[in-house]
Amino acid sequence: MPDHERLARQSNRVVRRWPRAQRSMSRIHARLYRISGGRFGSRWFAGAPVMVLQTVGRRSGEKRSTPVLYLRDGDALVVMAANAGAARTPAWWLNLKAAGVGEAIVGRERRMVAPRELVGAEHDRLLRRFVEMYPQAEHYSRFTDRPLPLIALEPATR
Repeated sequence: MPDHERLARQSNRVVRRWPRAQRSMSRIHARLYRISGGRFGSRWFAGAPVMVLQTVGRRSGEKRSTPVLYLRDGDALVVMAANAGAARTPAWWLNLKAAGVGEAIVGRERRMVAPRELVGAEHDRLLRRFVEMYPQAEHYSRFTDRPLPLIALEPATR
């Protein structure tokens, strides 16, 4: 089994078996990233870039910070709502859809972003680039029946 497939299976297993531990580790990662200005936690396996996405909880109204892998495409930051292939849709994606706006933190840069779910040829083109950057992403769809959307986070004015 190739390494990237093995890593995808392992990360899916962690998310399914220990969701609270995963959320706690994500909170710690996001906090260290913000405190260090992106010097800590800015790369994931195979060097994939990480940013912190801040959203507002759709039920709690509280700020939530989540580290996510991203790919630059012009002015947009492209992210995947994979949750390591778990059946549960990531809360950050539900919160972002509900609010229509969030904040992307890349290193020391902060910017307001609006989500746009990618479809068609644009989705296919950017999915290929995402998988080139992070090969494990290719395997996540095998672990769930839900679609794994790609989202362009585009500059927002609000």
